[in-house]
Amino acid sequence: MNAVQGDRIVIHGRTVGSADRHGQIIEVKGENGEPPYLVKFDDGHESVVFPGGDFAVEKPH
Repeated sequence: MNAVQGDRIVIHGRTVGSADRHGQIIEVKGENGEPPYLVKFDDGHESVVFPGGDFAVEKPH
């Protein structure tokens, strides 16, 4: 998955009843748009993310 700064990321909940996490990619740390990503989540939390198969990148319109 390739991403650029400003893309939105959705990390899907892994267990029944867990909510999806949504955020904005504020820095791409990997080469050619690859992870890891520095993400600012909608709740204000920032984290370096190495997403697995449970995520999607949404391009801005």
